[in-house]
Amino acid sequence: MQVALVVLLVVCGVIALVLQSEHDTSTEAKRRSIAVAQTFAHSPGVVQALHTPKPSAVLQPLTEAARKSAGVDFIVVMDTKGIRYTHPLPSKIGHRFVGQIGPSLAGKVYTEEVHGPLGHEEQATVPIYDDHGKIIALVSAGLKVKNVTSEVDRQLPIILAAGAGALVASTGGTALVARRLRRQTHSLAPDEMTRMYEHHDTVLHSVREGVIIVGDDGQLLLVNDEARRLLELPTDAEGCKVLELPGLDPATADLLASGRDASDEVHFAGGRLLAVNQRPTDRVGGPRGTVATLRDCTELQAVSGRAEVTRERLELLYDAGLGIGSSLDVVRTADELARVAVPRFADFVTLDLADAVLHGEEPAPTATDMRRVAVSGIRDDHPLYEKGRLIDFLPSTPQARGYRAGRSELVSDLSALDGWTEQDPERARQILDYGIHSLIAAPIQARGIVLGMANFWRSKREPFDAEDLSLAEELVARAAVSIDNARRYTREHALAVTLQRSLLPRALPAQSALDVAYRYLPAQSGVSGDWFDVIPLPGSRVALAVGDVVGHGLHAAATMGRLRTAVHNFSTLDLPPDELLSHLDDLVGRIDQDEACAETAGEIVGATCVYAIYDPVTRRCVMARAGHLAPAVVAPDGSAGFPDLPAGPPLGLGGMPFQSAEFELPEGSQLVLYTDGLVEDRSRDLDVGMELLRRSLAGHPDRPPEESCRAVLEDLLPERPADDVALLIARTRALPADRVADWDVPRDPAAVSGMRAAVSEKLAEWGLSELGFGMELVLSELITNAIRYGSDPIHVRLIHDRTLICEVADGSSTSPHLRYAATTDEGGRGLFLVAQLAERWGTRYTPQGKVIWAELAVPDLGEFGDLLAD
Repeated sequence: MQVALVVLLVVCGVIALVLQSEHDTSTEAKRRSIAVAQTFAHSPGVVQALHTPKPSAVLQPLTEAARKSAGVDFIVVMDTKGIRYTHPLPSKIGHRFVGQIGPSLAGKVYTEEVHGPLGHEEQATVPIYDDHGKIIALVSAGLKVKNVTSEVDRQLPIILAAGAGALVASTGGTALVARRLRRQTHSLAPDEMTRMYEHHDTVLHSVREGVIIVGDDGQLLLVNDEARRLLELPTDAEGCKVLELPGLDPATADLLASGRDASDEVHFAGGRLLAVNQRPTDRVGGPRGTVATLRDCTELQAVSGRAEVTRERLELLYDAGLGIGSSLDVVRTADELARVAVPRFADFVTLDLADAVLHGEEPAPTATDMRRVAVSGIRDDHPLYEKGRLIDFLPSTPQARGYRAGRSELVSDLSALDGWTEQDPERARQILDYGIHSLIAAPIQARGIVLGMANFWRSKREPFDAEDLSLAEELVARAAVSIDNARRYTREHALAVTLQRSLLPRALPAQSALDVAYRYLPAQSGVSGDWFDVIPLPGSRVALAVGDVVGHGLHAAATMGRLRTAVHNFSTLDLPPDELLSHLDDLVGRIDQDEACAETAGEIVGATCVYAIYDPVTRRCVMARAGHLAPAVVAPDGSAGFPDLPAGPPLGLGGMPFQSAEFELPEGSQLVLYTDGLVEDRSRDLDVGMELLRRSLAGHPDRPPEESCRAVLEDLLPERPADDVALLIARTRALPADRVADWDVPRDPAAVSGMRAAVSEKLAEWGLSELGFGMELVLSELITNAIRYGSDPIHVRLIHDRTLICEVADGSSTSPHLRYAATTDEGGRGLFLVAQLAERWGTRYTPQGKVIWAELAVPDLGEFGDLLAD
């Protein structure tokens, strides 16, 4: 019978070991899958690889190498829709992942068994986070179930062998023990039995654990010395009813008398915490009753409580390290500190920063002009100062003392503190009546500068103590560096934006050719090199320029200013757009060469620009671009499109010529120039942005440029654009035909007098007879120079715009030069006389020759001025 029993036990043990081995192997497979998946998800370079154009090309060799080294059957990386980037079978790449991805998209680690491409598989799926905590992909790793089963099969011989050995050992041991026990029982004497019971009694009263036996009727049958001490029982307690024992805690007495099972129930008795275990005594055929053991766990509870408090504080500091300083915004960082501390550390938290800190400046040495930037609490009806209030703390307040000394102030009892009520007696009374009783005022100090004060208030829990003070200082220290970094960034960003805005046009110049509106929006992350310009040119023409320097920061803004100045300088030469861009390309190339050094390597890599010239007399527009997006044109009927403008290389690359295109724009057309920040975005393709721009412009032929700018920005830009945006919208005007006069002049000196008469007649028609004398002198000199030094054909054009413009064109490319004639010279004073009479004069070259022009001020615009005002 004993052998059969042992065999049965061994067989059961072998079966249990097999089942346990299979369970352990499966559990190990899951743990290994989870470990491999989590390790790969947090591996360096995985997030960067997911942002590449072809993630599979980068991740496939990495996953295969990791799979082989980790000993798993597969590692699969997929996007958030379950499409695989990697797989041991390359043909499965691009197919949908077999398994559940919902829990992992919610941030959980999920394990499951599925029938996948490799067969029956045990797999674990975990999320991949980017730097902002957003789930951007998933990774799954696992083993085939047959491989897991094979592990059990390999272990089975060992288990069976161990079972056989255990069977032999158990059977032999049982036989030996049984024979020995029989022998010892037959030889046991009465004195030996008495000694055995004496030893039992000695052990019972020597152990450090209380033992109590209670009968079925609730009578105390046995109590050892330790139980008597823990429960403070009298010496004659045995034989008494448990419920009648004096001084025994009622809850403990009820448990001992109930007869129910109990496992480590904690009861308070005699100022101690006791862990009570209770079991019935009749489970092995004994008399009915219960046996209970008592263990003193008072010290253990105290240690456990301190450990729990320490754990909570470490967890709070860890969460503060992760949650504070997520942005370079002073107010947001302060608000993050307030939200982390409530309600885990304080019931209410307020943060006050020096008002200068919010503007990136150095704070004052005293706690005046403090701005409350963050308020957080367990309730919203608190009497503390509201967010945004400007506060001047009196010297008697804890905030002022802490700010001045740079040390934290601990106030365990606000009602007993003198001086702080002087700040606002009525509000102080409301704070005390509300129940707020304790305060820690900690200075927000970084790099030796006190930036403000963090105030922690309590109302629903015990007052702050010295340990709470050290925790508050640690919390504030973590936030102080982030706040100071945000302050410095605010200052530098303000300086950069100020510099950039100072380099952009402050006002549009007066001109009659275009009705212009513009918008410039700096990026939230920093300034860039976008710029625009409106430049009046001779002959009532206007040049429009929009450009973008590659890069961000002060260097890009300064380079933008240099290029804008260069465009102004080149425009004074009245160059065609393609020639102007060529000169600008040479300038950018020289800048790159002059500033090429180790410290500035890569700071300047080029720029883009589009340059257009519109002539209101001919309604012709000539434009060229250097690596820039093509401008948009809105016709008077409301249709919008992008003209076919040759795309030149970006500025600074050199080697390729620029090409210009000429278009005729009907009066009322809109010319739209912009930078790539308007249409490019991470969430959409460039073609999509261009189409959105076209739709935003189309269908509104009568909308003023100012409203068009506002509508385009609302339709295309997100709330916080990532790049600078420059937008220029110009509606074309045409100069009335009666404001322009043209004459062809024969190459004969006698024709000069006839031209003077014709011009005088035209000036009289325009109501400008008072300018006749000056214009006749200017016209005579210019026509005489063209006849004497130029070549055919000679053409004269008179334009009545904001100024009176006289243009004399001839077929020669020789440019006249102004010089000062000596008193004995008979000639050489013509151009000097023109320069004295005209406001401006100059020369521009055309494919047919040159044009010499001069502008005279018009005293009154008359009806045309009213037209321009409208």
